[in-house]
Amino acid sequence: MITVVIVAGLVGIALLLSFAWRSLEGAKEEEAVDSLADMAAMGDVIPPSLHPIIDTSRCVGSGACVRACPEHDVIAMVGGQARLINPLGCVGHGACAVACGFEAISLVFGTAERGLELPQVDRHFQTNQSGVYIVGELGGMGLIRNAVSQGAQAATHIAAGERRAPGGGADVLDVIVVGAGPAGISATLGALDAGLRVALIEREGLGGTILHYPRAKVVMTGALEFPKYGTVKKRTMSKEALVELWEDIRAKTDLPLITGELVESLTDAGDGTWIVRSNAGERRAANVVLALGRRGSPRKLGAPGENLKKVNYGLLEPEVFKDQHVLVVGGGNSAVESAIALADLGGCASVGISYRRTEFARCRGDNKRRIAELMAEGRVRGYLPTNVVRADETAVSLKSEDGSVETIENDAIIVQIGGTSPAKLLESFGIRMVTKYGEA
Repeated sequence: MITVVIVAGLVGIALLLSFAWRSLEGAKEEEAVDSLADMAAMGDVIPPSLHPIIDTSRCVGSGACVRACPEHDVIAMVGGQARLINPLGCVGHGACAVACGFEAISLVFGTAERGLELPQVDRHFQTNQSGVYIVGELGGMGLIRNAVSQGAQAATHIAAGERRAPGGGADVLDVIVVGAGPAGISATLGALDAGLRVALIEREGLGGTILHYPRAKVVMTGALEFPKYGTVKKRTMSKEALVELWEDIRAKTDLPLITGELVESLTDAGDGTWIVRSNAGERRAANVVLALGRRGSPRKLGAPGENLKKVNYGLLEPEVFKDQHVLVVGGGNSAVESAIALADLGGCASVGISYRRTEFARCRGDNKRRIAELMAEGRVRGYLPTNVVRADETAVSLKSEDGSVETIENDAIIVQIGGTSPAKLLESFGIRMVTKYGEA
């Protein structure tokens, strides 16, 4: 009798667990279907990096790719098969393709309908211009680990080649690296390790785009192999930890960093060297590594008042806006992360976010969930869908879809609505561009 009771109890527990699991999976699938609908409403979007496409004729529905994705909300199971539900959240890990045992996933750039314009490079990341290399995010790879690896590979190829500064003059270098983000730092260290004369120039500060991350933002890194410095074994790192890492690298390797220089042109000198012109003058080198990132110039607000001092195009320190009424404009990850940081760390009088769509469909799942929580708690006020139509010293006016205009108290505006593509700058350097339509 006791045995029967025990068996019945175990069967009951198993059935309860099965029901709970099915309910959880059903809820996840409903969320995934909603995400697909959001993407469809936006039209054909172009992921900014390498991303997966899934061959449903090969997919067996194991879910291995879903579990493998470090971002957690890019791929989901819908109707028993894997579906790409958030292409804009993909940063090119490629773990999904590795996890799939049925060759159902390919990693590509762009989509079949809309292409992604990228510089043409060979397997050493050299462009059609001999001695000019492009590494990191500018080449379409958004992951820090990839950027570090590419920078090191480019430096290795330069070191193995014959292009060197002629005559050994101090005014001509072997390598100039443009951009002090992960790829540029790695390329510079590789050149130093090979005994080459190198300079690293940057328009802002050491770290590049990472300096514009909101405070406490956590990013996937994985093991980072830096020439001359060594290996950094961290699965994830915060913005602050990355900044500390860059400073430690600078201190221990005597990184030849020059800041405050914005590169304006690149010209073939005709003698085996390149002339790099910036706002500070010109430099010459036998090789140039471009690690500029894809930020380009930030897109302006596009309304009267866009040139006011209170209009900012990034968020570095939320505390700067203590006791101020702040409006964030934009609906992507950067804008939402800024609103979150201001609400959590800024001590602001109020935080609002204006976006032209009804949903933050372009965001990663964790950002969407957090901003929804803050809006529900009243810590961030959402103005969706609205557009900024006017700003002055003390207020900002927002226009809704029905044509009504609401004017709210405002001390500062943070605009994060994307930027201009660096493609035109690269073309002015004579670098050939290619458009990828859903291809590797």
